[in-house]
Amino acid sequence: SSSSSSSPSSAVCLVEMSAITPESLKEKLLAALEATHVEVIDTSAGHCGEAFEVTVVSPLFEGKSLLACHRLVNDAIKDEIQQIHAFSRKTFTPEQWAAKQG
Repeated sequence: SSSSSSSPSSAVCLVEMSAITPESLKEKLLAALEATHVEVIDTSAGHCGEAFEVTVVSPLFEGKSLLACHRLVNDAIKDEIQQIHAFSRKTFTPEQWAAKQG
């Protein structure tokens, strides 16, 4: 149908456009984790909001194990994660992030 407002894309969404956007995830993570930096990339075909790759930099990660950091991220967006097909996360403390940036 021509009533679709989404921009044409070579990849076709297998599901209806998700209400979850990189922006909505970023806002939630920034607020919940006192993050100093959040990157959210929609990695799904056609950018349907089915798969996301998230990088979060937060002082809350200081002294925590990788698993504990990942749990903090998961808890912050648990409602969204239930609707996402694939989700990967990278977590850094501000110090780790600064070192990674060189």
